[in-house]
Amino acid sequence: MDNIILSSGLSFLITFFSIPVIIQVAKEKKLFDEPDDRKVHKAVIPTLGGLGIFAGFVIATLLGAPQSGNSELQYFMAAAIVIFFLGLKDDILILSASKKFLGQIIAAGILIKFGAVQITNMHGFLGIYGIPNVASIVLSMFTIIVITNSFNLIDGVDGLAGSLGILTTLSFGTYFYFIGQMPYAVMAFALAGSLISFLIYNFPPAKIFMGDTGSLLVGLINSILVIKFINVAADPSTVLHFESAPAIGFAVMMIPLFDTLRVFGLRILSRRSPFSPDRNHIHHFLLDLGLSHRSTTLICFSANLLFIIFAVLFQNIGTTLLLSLLFVVGFAATGFIYQLRQKKMKKKVAQESVGREKELIGTHKMLNLVSETADID
Repeated sequence: MDNIILSSGLSFLITFFSIPVIIQVAKEKKLFDEPDDRKVHKAVIPTLGGLGIFAGFVIATLLGAPQSGNSELQYFMAAAIVIFFLGLKDDILILSASKKFLGQIIAAGILIKFGAVQITNMHGFLGIYGIPNVASIVLSMFTIIVITNSFNLIDGVDGLAGSLGILTTLSFGTYFYFIGQMPYAVMAFALAGSLISFLIYNFPPAKIFMGDTGSLLVGLINSILVIKFINVAADPSTVLHFESAPAIGFAVMMIPLFDTLRVFGLRILSRRSPFSPDRNHIHHFLLDLGLSHRSTTLICFSANLLFIIFAVLFQNIGTTLLLSLLFVVGFAATGFIYQLRQKKMKKKVAQESVGREKELIGTHKMLNLVSETADID
């Protein structure tokens, strides 16, 4: 417990005191996120909050991790450093999608090759258990990259990515603490501490964004935690064993992961790059309904929490069925929100059309009046 308190408390303090300095430097050097038609904010806001998150997380993890039993930690930090510089360059200079993807492959390769972050068993999903090594590497690479990007893509509303990151890291960290996996528990709680501190400055109205530096880091660490969770929790000999561990792991990250897979699928079906920007994310739908950043964040956070509770309660129905139910509920909820948004957009277009019609009638009347006045003269 002392390690947990040290790591979470230290990461909170480091991030808390570093963010104001980062904001000041960003303003002096004009390192802002410029608004555009796709983005939801209208003012220039610093994007380097990930610097504070990274500093708090790394220092707290290295100091709080136990002296023994953490041989994999050095490789986790190596991958985190790769992602850190990748995100930092993108936040300052803008990085092409191909270079960003290549950097993520390198980070994922480090985790798989040296950190043993690998899915080696499907644990009954679609009736599959053990899988060949090549398939395991490909699946693990895909999982790490998708999860890493999921927090980057969901980071479109003040406080959303940070709130969901706190929920996921506290969920995984608590589990690892109870089963005695202290290196993973310390890493999870250190990131949670940094995110809680960051959220003080990011919750609506935001003073700073985490940027790619922060969101990619949050995604990378969560990919490590979820793969480790699936491998350990599915083992019947584990102190705290979960049936349908892959489905529960998916549920813990339901909002960012499901939304990313859905949007990637839509973009690929439209013959576009899965990394091309659009306004098809769930938070865009909620904002289009007229909800505030705060309400959107609270709804997504609450929904994710309900998915976790649902998955844990119904874990005995099996991985395949539980995952299928999660997807069905996810698509149904998204479809319902999308339909509400479409109705609102149509109503808005109709109102604008009526407004333009009235304006044209008013203009026409004015012209007639001017014409009549001219005739009298």
